[in-house]
Amino acid sequence: MVLFSFIAFTLLVAAVAYFATRKTNESTSDGYFLAGRSLTAGVIAGSLLLTNLSTEQIVGLNGSAYSEGILVMAWETLAAIAIVVTALFLLPRYLKGGLTTVPSFLARRFDITTKTLTSGLFLTGYVVVLLPVILYSGSLALSGMFDVPSLLNISEKQSLVLCVWGIGIIGSIYAVFGGLKAVAVSDTINAIGLLIGGIMIPIFGLMAIGDGSIMSGIDVLTTNHPEKFDAIGGKTASIPFHTIFTGMMLVQLFYWGTNQQIIQRALGAKNLKEGQKGLMLAAAIKILGPVIVVLPGIIAYHMFEGGLETADAAYPALVNKVLPASLLGFFAAVIFGAILSSFNSVLNSSVTLFGIDIYKQHINKDADEKTVVKYGKYFGLFLAFAAMFLAPLVAKAGSLFAYLQEVNGIYSIPILTIIIVGYLTKHVPAIAAKVALLSGSLLYVVSQFIAKPYFEKKALAEAAANGITDELVLAEVKVDAYLPYLDVMALLFVANVGLMLIIGMIKPRKEAYLQKYTEQVDITPWKFVKPAGAIIVAIVVASYMYFR
Repeated sequence: MVLFSFIAFTLLVAAVAYFATRKTNESTSDGYFLAGRSLTAGVIAGSLLLTNLSTEQIVGLNGSAYSEGILVMAWETLAAIAIVVTALFLLPRYLKGGLTTVPSFLARRFDITTKTLTSGLFLTGYVVVLLPVILYSGSLALSGMFDVPSLLNISEKQSLVLCVWGIGIIGSIYAVFGGLKAVAVSDTINAIGLLIGGIMIPIFGLMAIGDGSIMSGIDVLTTNHPEKFDAIGGKTASIPFHTIFTGMMLVQLFYWGTNQQIIQRALGAKNLKEGQKGLMLAAAIKILGPVIVVLPGIIAYHMFEGGLETADAAYPALVNKVLPASLLGFFAAVIFGAILSSFNSVLNSSVTLFGIDIYKQHINKDADEKTVVKYGKYFGLFLAFAAMFLAPLVAKAGSLFAYLQEVNGIYSIPILTIIIVGYLTKHVPAIAAKVALLSGSLLYVVSQFIAKPYFEKKALAEAAANGITDELVLAEVKVDAYLPYLDVMALLFVANVGLMLIIGMIKPRKEAYLQKYTEQVDITPWKFVKPAGAIIVAIVVASYMYFR
């Protein structure tokens, strides 16, 4: 029964995606990469949420909540503010410029080399970090939920590899051969299933610990673990409170406003109004995100008495414990859809970046659109196989979510810097963007992967020499040895902006940059976009006041 419901729901999604996309002309760049610029608000919101809310979020963030509590909700609630900023400031400029990729704006604002460097950074981050993490976390979830090692009488490592390749191959078929519209349509269906299934887990969990009552379950958690409901992170927390005003907001703005993997959904909007409505709907739903990606982790901490071998095992263990067997197949299919969503969304964005910004620009300038799409697909298959080989290595990285966010800083802050400066200034030259990209990436690598380990090791050695053995004290010593990575991101952002402005004063562009507008889509804004944005921001602020 479990296997039947899993296969049935998965095939239903595939069938609907096929019939919804069979009339789309995917031999053109707009048709394949941007769904023919035909996406409506509901499809945009659903695709955005599923692209973001995959197992690296569900498994990783619940694992962080298991360890630290509700303070990690910042990754969800502050995303809503970043989406509002994107809808008000960035999306109108993107659609006015008729952009297919974010780096294509950089070619117009700076030069071709800047665009190529940015696309290269995106692609490197996708294949080395994001795609392997998605595959690994998804495999961890499915293997745990279905107990694949026992089912097939294989080792956990073999189970992981089997799931990685299964997800990777199916995801590649969706993304490489279906185009953005197939991805977006399947995302929307899975988004509904994930919201339903995702809310079921904390409901069943609260009922399990509250003797059948949800409210009693909440009382049990808040009474027994009040420290888990403090949104203000302390010194040793992964998100010290002050960092939500520094690096956290920058990370969110990069992810929701400039990351090709995400913004490509809004770039495919049929008009600005639909794009803004889709973003606002996604922001509103994002506020409810902690119910799905934070609360289950806290429930698991209570249920398993903090005794799980790894924090990232919290969510799969909770699902196995509380979900009725009759619903396991459906929920596993939804989780499988979420995994595919993130994987094929990143893959589709990679195909877009390679096809338009690298193949057409540098390899075959005379290629027609059909050829660009074809070679983009070949590259997508190469990336998919590379990610499948790298995914098992993620097991050695520690906390999934922390690893993903910290490593992403290598390219996120430099790219965000040059896009913001590019839109807000007219005289900063191309050389400034190149310097910012290279220096920002290099300094972050030196800071986080050379300087930070050195100072932490030195501080812990001094503590040991002084006879300090208490784990809590040693944790504080380690934290005091270096800045939180979110603060490092903020400092590098300010430094990069300053560097670009100084170069702009010393060697400005010969002519001021003037953005050229196209008429590919209607750019009339949604009349309620500002009131909706204000309400969303107010709710986020209120949530912090409540959990302070």
